[in-house]
Amino acid sequence: MIWDQKISWVGLMAALLVLGVAWIAWSRVPDEEALARVDRPPAPQAGFAAPDFTLETRDGETISLSDLRGQAVLLNFWATWCPPCRAEMPAIQSVYERYRDQGFTVLAVDVGEGDAQVGAFVDEQGLTFPILMDRDANVSHRYQVRAMPSTFFIDPSGVIREVTLGGPMTEAFIESQVTGLLAESESE
Repeated sequence: MIWDQKISWVGLMAALLVLGVAWIAWSRVPDEEALARVDRPPAPQAGFAAPDFTLETRDGETISLSDLRGQAVLLNFWATWCPPCRAEMPAIQSVYERYRDQGFTVLAVDVGEGDAQVGAFVDEQGLTFPILMDRDANVSHRYQVRAMPSTFFIDPSGVIREVTLGGPMTEAFIESQVTGLLAESESE
């Protein structure tokens, strides 16, 4: 009988020890909100500098956002499977054609798709602005893109002036943003 009591006592102590260790380990794991504050910088937003990045075009040309200082930039995150993205591309192309000689450019960042798929869409739409390939989605993560399309209007000094989530954007809206950025740069 005493032997059975010792085994029960040892079993109980072992169970308590395991529970204690588990509680200590669990109490040291930060909650998701704390992890988000520590691991992720704030999302890029209006009034702050646009995070720099470098990506390749489908042709292998390398483009960095910082190389475009002095120009107004429409930075658009998109994908061919996204209906609003597809719908706004003709409007973006039209505004690009009108203002590219005045210091405006478009960087259309395709998120996670292949060259053939993107190439077919670009050819079908007749897009002439730079199409950048974010194959591993690192840049879209850095910009904390949560909706497609996501568009950042960046002034010539590299500051985000407007963020538009979702779409499609109208040609009139795009043009109003671009002309505002260009007028701002002329007044400096």
